[in-house]
Amino acid sequence: MKIGEKIRNAREDADLSQTEVAALIPMNQSNYSKIERDLQEPSLTQLRRICQILNLDPRYLLSLGAYEEFSAKDKLLLSEIKSLIARYAEDTSDTKEKTPERH
Repeated sequence: MKIGEKIRNAREDADLSQTEVAALIPMNQSNYSKIERDLQEPSLTQLRRICQILNLDPRYLLSLGAYEEFSAKDKLLLSEIKSLIARYAEDTSDTKEKTPERH
């Protein structure tokens, strides 16, 4: 996915118009539209403002590898870890209920 598409998706998710985002940067809507269509690259200042406005991590926009997908094996491992944690929490609460209070 290109940077413009990522920005457009985030803007639409935030329910903002191009005009609203452009005004917050500030820049004109026509040039902002060119960024979303990958016809123009944002300046560093514009990129920083876009990230702030749309709550985006610049590493995500620039595809710097910090947002790699989890493999199916990784997802399974995470699921198993969550199950173990949940089981441990249940066991711990059961033990507390069965332990008589000392006075």
